[in-house]
Amino acid sequence: MNLPLSNTPSEEPEHLHLWKCGTHSIPLGGLPLLMGILNVTPDSFSDGGEATDLDSAVKKGLQLVEEGADILDIGGESTRPGAEPVSVEEELRRVIPAIKALAARTKIPISIDTTKAEVARQAIQAGAIIINDISGLMFDPAMIPLAAETKAGVICMHIQGTPQTMQDRPEYQNVVADLKIWFGERLQKLLDAGIEPDRIVLDPGVGFGKTAEHNLEILSHIQEFKDLGFPVLIGHSRKRFLSKVLNRSVEERLAGTIGVSIALASQSVDILRLHDIAANRDAISAWDAVSRRVL
Repeated sequence: MNLPLSNTPSEEPEHLHLWKCGTHSIPLGGLPLLMGILNVTPDSFSDGGEATDLDSAVKKGLQLVEEGADILDIGGESTRPGAEPVSVEEELRRVIPAIKALAARTKIPISIDTTKAEVARQAIQAGAIIINDISGLMFDPAMIPLAAETKAGVICMHIQGTPQTMQDRPEYQNVVADLKIWFGERLQKLLDAGIEPDRIVLDPGVGFGKTAEHNLEILSHIQEFKDLGFPVLIGHSRKRFLSKVLNRSVEERLAGTIGVSIALASQSVDILRLHDIAANRDAISAWDAVSRRVL
């Protein structure tokens, strides 16, 4: 596993947190870890169709590792706005061979991006150690017991609605305050079910039932979420709100993504979920090298 960017022999993170994922412990607390996105789908918003067979999925996964990904996040169902759901059988067909193959060829921790407990169960059996559930473990009632049973790491994400409805005029009284209340209630359910707090990471769900303004509020208030006492993951890579900020197509959002990554690193976010690992890693490393010299 790649160490956090700031972990050098002469400089350890001041506040090391160990994220327990199965029998593994992933160190957090330096600069953000980078989670590489591997969508084995034909219809994801940005990279759909790039890895629809086993060979291309493994090649893409190993490329992300070579670029410096600290975690691989493998998903077999698009969650872009308006995406149609797929069956359990189809999702398993897409993700399980890729997880098995990559688990055999790399020691990088593997995350399964799913809302279905059966997919998560088989993914863990195949080598995944993290469950990344965009529904906050709400869509499938079997997901929380599974997470407690397997002791997998858990990424609890907020979504308003479903992928089919989430961008139909999302509304909040105050998006940051409303999400903090939701997380407080949701986290209590996870803890009451026996999921240990050191296995949980929070994801405010940028782009999942939020307007561009909502997303910018979330991205500029990371400490508010960290104050809940859990590590924070952000997935902003190439997302639509950047087109509102920059007036750029999805193919032109790399620079905007990097800019947000640096803004998030400056707020001590713990994990960034990204398509473009090498470019973001270089930018954050360069920013860190300069910022550590600034009095």
